[in-house]
Amino acid sequence: MTDATDEAEERDDGAPIDVLEQYFEARGWACERTGDGEIIASATGSWAQYELRGVWRPDDQVLQFLAFPDIKVGPEKRGQIYESLGLINEQLWLGHFELWSGSGLVVFRHATLVGEGDGLSFEQAEAIAEAAIEECERFYPVFQFVLWGGKSPSEAISAALIDTVGEA
Repeated sequence: MTDATDEAEERDDGAPIDVLEQYFEARGWACERTGDGEIIASATGSWAQYELRGVWRPDDQVLQFLAFPDIKVGPEKRGQIYESLGLINEQLWLGHFELWSGSGLVVFRHATLVGEGDGLSFEQAEAIAEAAIEECERFYPVFQFVLWGGKSPSEAISAALIDTVGEA
């Protein structure tokens, strides 16, 4: 076997947090373990700096992945943001956005079942992280339009989801 094949097999057989760490490091994203079953990374998007967090629950064989798009909602705007979340979540196939009631933080979250002994592949880690970032990037403007642009949730989602053609 070649060194590349050995490296791929080593990556694919790792615990989910180990594989996420390898993916984050391959992307050049700063990351740190906060325990055996958790890792936090930082990724720069076009709208914000995202905190990414992977939490492994071995008893359930579930990897929970969270992305925080650096949006905090004050009590006066929470009703509008909850309505926005409902409209946004209707558009999603994987994961969902939620508003954490205690802190007012918006978070994108999804979970992946990892069969016992199957492990998480590097490609799966990439797909999980990229899906979270893509959805945060796609819907970040909705939150901005509602929080600072004075738009209603339905106006904000309509404005944010306009498909543009070409480049300016």
